Amino acid sequence: MKLQTVVDIKPSEWKIGYEDKILMLGSCFSDEIGEQMQQRYLHVTCNPFGTLYNPLSIANAINYKLSILNHQLPLVEYDGMWHSMAHHGSFSRPTKKEAEQAVRASVETMQQALEKATVVIVTFGTAWVYEMNGETVGNCHKMPADWFTRRRLSVEEIVHAWQPIIECYPDKHWLFTVSPIRHIKDGLHENQLSKATLLQAIEQLTLPFREGAGIGCSYFPSYEIVLDELRDYRFYADDLVHPSSMAVNYIWERFVDTFCTPQTKNELVLQHKRWKHEHHIPLH
Repeated sequence: MKLQTVVDIKPSEWKIGYEDKILMLGSCFSDEIGEQMQQRYLHVTCNPFGTLYNPLSIANAINYKLSILNHQLPLVEYDGMWHSMAHHGSFSRPTKKEAEQAVRASVETMQQALEKATVVIVTFGTAWVYEMNGETVGNCHKMPADWFTRRRLSVEEIVHAWQPIIECYPDKHWLFTVSPIRHIKDGLHENQLSKATLLQAIEQLTLPFREGAGIGCSYFPSYEIVLDELRDYRFYADDLVHPSSMAVNYIWERFVDTFCTPQTKNELVLQHKRWKHEHHIPLH
């Protein structure tokens, strides 16, 4: 008796190994998978700008060096803190100078990681964006709602933002995925429309690379794994929004099966044992 519908994922001819430098960008699902990689000592940098959810903000993070060269830092003071509208709230600071230092450090980390990366894994979380003065922000920092305009990106906007980036870095493999985390604050119907928009955009971005080994740009169905294989709330955390640790571990296993050689799989197991040994906290 079959009790679940398994997502059929063909093993990729293109592989990830310990020789690769990996950059993870996007939603908190990127952090979850990035942590799995860190626990196995893969060469990975996770979200230098902090967690970002929509495709435009992630694209802006990659292109942010243009603002730095022009010494234009979009910092806003609110509620006793200075905030970067392009960054996660973890970069907010009590003084403008401290915020500038944190932002500049993150840009340097991003550019160094992007330059060295052979693989860039991008996780889109939502197609809904908030705009301040006509510019998409990465985080609203709990500022008044009437400061922002909310709208849903179109497929064309996402493709227009990302196609030049992919073409600008032909030496890297771009691996896209859609976060299985549900943005229920947008509304359940709106969340489904959002995810569908993201999936269609990624379809257009990856379509030209389908022939051969798919070198250059590909897709991993983490969203489909959770929605179709793990269709039970026991695979969600207590908030019923984020995947549970069991679900994350399962997605990681499917990822490894898809993108790693048998030799790399064996090494991942050995390195994870090493990580657990080094991080073990004795009782006495």
